[in-house]
This record gives sequence, C-alpha cells and structure tokens, in this order.
Amino acid sequence: MKAKTVRIHSAGGPEVLKVEQLELPEPAQGEVTIRHTAIGFNFQDIYTRSGMYPVSMPSGLGTEAAGVVEKVGPGVTDFKVGDRVCYASGPALGACASHRNYPAARLLHSPEFMKDEDIAASLLKGMTVEYLMQRCYPVKAGQYVLMHAAAGGVGSLAGQWGRHIGAHMIGVAGGADKVALAKANGYEFCIDRRTEDIPARVKDITGGAGVPVVFDSVGKDSFDASLNSLSPRGYFVSFGTTTGAPPPVVAGTLQKMGSLYFTRPTLVTYTASTQELRDSAAAVFEMFKCGALKVSINQRYKLDDVAQAHADLESGKTTGSSVILPT
Repeated sequence: MKAKTVRIHSAGGPEVLKVEQLELPEPAQGEVTIRHTAIGFNFQDIYTRSGMYPVSMPSGLGTEAAGVVEKVGPGVTDFKVGDRVCYASGPALGACASHRNYPAARLLHSPEFMKDEDIAASLLKGMTVEYLMQRCYPVKAGQYVLMHAAAGGVGSLAGQWGRHIGAHMIGVAGGADKVALAKANGYEFCIDRRTEDIPARVKDITGGAGVPVVFDSVGKDSFDASLNSLSPRGYFVSFGTTTGAPPPVVAGTLQKMGSLYFTRPTLVTYTASTQELRDSAAAVFEMFKCGALKVSINQRYKLDDVAQAHADLESGKTTGSSVILPT
C-alpha cells in the first residue's frame, strides 16, 4: 500500500516539508493500519520542523489524527477493520499522512457523537487543557485564571472549560478581533497584549491580588508579564514557547516575588500510561458530549498545502483550530 506522507529531511522553515509517496508495510504485532480522514495540526509540529524538538532524520510529522481501521496486526483485540478511531500525543510522529501503522495500545475509539474533523481539531488541544486545568493545577470555581494565546486552539477550549467549572477566566490575545473571539469562547475578561499592560490589568481585575495560576504557552515574550501577574504562592505553568524559550528561572526570583512555583509540563508525561491517555480523552469527550466544549475549525488545508499551513500558524494568522485533510 502506498501512503502519501509529509516528511522532513532537515530542520528549517516550511520549505523543508516534503510530500512523498512511501510504501506502507503490513501492520506489525500490536499495530493497526489507519486510513486518515482528518489530521490535527498543532504548534508542536512547528517545533519539530524547526528543530526546536530534535528528531532523527528523515522524520514524519504530526501526532494527532482521526480515521478508520483498514488492517489489524497480530495480537490486536480491541479494534477491528472498519472501526472509527483517533489518537493524539504520539508516541511516534507520522500523523500527517494519508495512511499509517499505529500501536493499538495508544489508540482510541472515536465517539459516535463527534465528527472526525472535530476530533482531529480538538483531541490533543482538549487533552492539553484537561491535564493543565485538572491535574497540573486543579482549577476551582471562583478562582481567577490567566491564559495566554486565548484566541488559539488550546486557549479557546480552555476558556470554555474554565467557564464550565465556574472559574473567572482572564485571556490575553493580540488585537481587537482576537480579543472578541476569546470573549466568545468563555473568557470573562480579555487583555489586548498590543495595547494594554497585562500585569496592571490583572491587578485591576483581581482587586490587586493577582492570579493564583498563569498558563503560558508563549514563552520568552510573555515571561515577565506572567511572573508579575501572580499572587503570592502562585503557579507559573509554562507549557509552550511560541516566541522562544523563556529565560532561566532563578530560584531567588521565585522567593522574592512571593514564594512562587514554576513548572514546565508536557502532555506526553501526563498521558504516559494507556490508562492516563484513555482517562484524559474520556474527560474531553464528556465535555463535548454535555455541550461544555465546542471546537471552531477556522482553517482547513489539503495535505499538499502543508507548507502553507505551517507558515500561517507560525506567523499568527490563524485562529481557533486547523485541520489538514488527506484528500
């Protein structure tokens, strides 16, 4: 079987992305062959392509997709040919393809009530929100929460999740359109980083107290604003670096600014076991089922246009979620 696959042979800009036809072997022990119907697109794909996340070359790209099982390898009992399935968070790159082999132990059954595009656009982002807001820092009703990139894919779902549990969600976005989009997705307040002083606005919103937690996927450009927005004993959760890595965190700084906590979590760690993966996905699916979450797919790209997708996401042109369609 031939598989149309996106690969990189060296790190670099969108120009290093190559769409190639590769021979797909039969599924090995514990694997299934999946025909993808929709492919998720996330900023970690940019990190991999650019070399920020080093990988062996040549390499595939992508960690999230939905599709249909076409073949079942030896030892697989949980899935059969024709099953609708989905996956996120690896373990191996290669989702950006028409077909692939994938370990059944990391595979999920797709819920009947969700379309494949919606699953591919939201599963990894939704699981990111789940681990951040339920396990890394369990957000409670009535708490103020600061979320950077509030108009993006993770940010949009975080706003809805926080609203559902009764938190006071404060978003940060760039420009009036993205501020309005964030407010439409659950944020009680949204700060325009282009025109407003983030810590000053946070202090104004919270009556001078600051927030107990900041979720920061921006990195270098937002580091100081995040630190200065926290209340004493607050949590700085750095889970992305879209503007580059934040500066080293000096222990004395955390002490002097109010006994702060700093953590750099990843979804891979929080879904390391099959049970953790399934529990996280189940929590996300339940939020969609009850109507607490809705995904906005604002960009769709063909597999052949993957370089344009990377350029758009990296330059900040996108909002909400994007999907790549293999046909």
